[in-house]
Amino acid sequence: MTGLVSKIGLLIAVIGVSGLCVNAVQESPTTDESLNKRMVNDYNVYALPLPESMDFAGEPVPLNDPDVRERLDRELLVNTYWQSNGLLIMKRAHKYFPIIEPLLEKYGLPDDFKYLAVAESALENNSSPAGAAGFWHFLKGTGREYGLEINDYVDERYNLEKATQVAAEYLKKSKERFGSWTLAAAAYNAGNYGVSKQIDRQKAQNNYYDLLLNSETSRYVFRILAFKEILSNPQKYGFNFREKDLYTAVPTYNVKVDTPVTDFAEFAKRFEINYKILKIHNPWLRETYLKNASGKEYLIEIPEKGYYKTSTGQ
Repeated sequence: MTGLVSKIGLLIAVIGVSGLCVNAVQESPTTDESLNKRMVNDYNVYALPLPESMDFAGEPVPLNDPDVRERLDRELLVNTYWQSNGLLIMKRAHKYFPIIEPLLEKYGLPDDFKYLAVAESALENNSSPAGAAGFWHFLKGTGREYGLEINDYVDERYNLEKATQVAAEYLKKSKERFGSWTLAAAAYNAGNYGVSKQIDRQKAQNNYYDLLLNSETSRYVFRILAFKEILSNPQKYGFNFREKDLYTAVPTYNVKVDTPVTDFAEFAKRFEINYKILKIHNPWLRETYLKNASGKEYLIEIPEKGYYKTSTGQ
């Protein structure tokens, strides 16, 4: 499981909300002197005010600790000034949070863990260089250990409901072990053994903020906190959008399949959609066909009619 790798590109937008203003020069000055003057006057990057208080899953963040403040400040800066990534995440959050939030409640996780999914995958069914996949970025071994089917034909790491259930099981076990949702989040990145080893080695209390961890895990929870703060207060951090700019989920219904499917392209035509749309809504189907020799029952999502305009006539 890996978090997002943050980087800052060239700033090309003008943002001016609550004291945050970034300007880029659009015209090329004719002299070095005029260039310097324009850059001084027109290109400004402002420090961000930190929240006065903050919590993760009801557990307070010790913002009076200077190390904690610096680490949170870093992630807020990186993820605020990487505007394109931030805006894309906000668009996807509008589409996927209404799906994820009731699943978290159903499986007994605090709502703040939706921001862990943001940190893991940016709310995309992608995979990491280490092979962790889906919204929750499970490795194959961990996914199989918790009961997900992962083979050449089906990979349930890409099934949002089943992967969320497994993430909840993993995180709740970590919470039982460490007594802290914050440490459970850290253990999602470093593993339960990795966190336990550092607690024992450092003779520390079960407190994430007291531990010296590797670079990735030491940033991991702060990245989650930064996403919580920015996505909860987008205009405060200079993100401006209209409701119609955001992505929305297409309503679907489930079709039960308990037999082999020889050709998903032909299968899709039965529902007046094409192969691409079928796979968009069922990314866990990894091949063009399904062997299903055991007769296992699968639920395949089919979009309601009228949302896609395809060559099949929908």
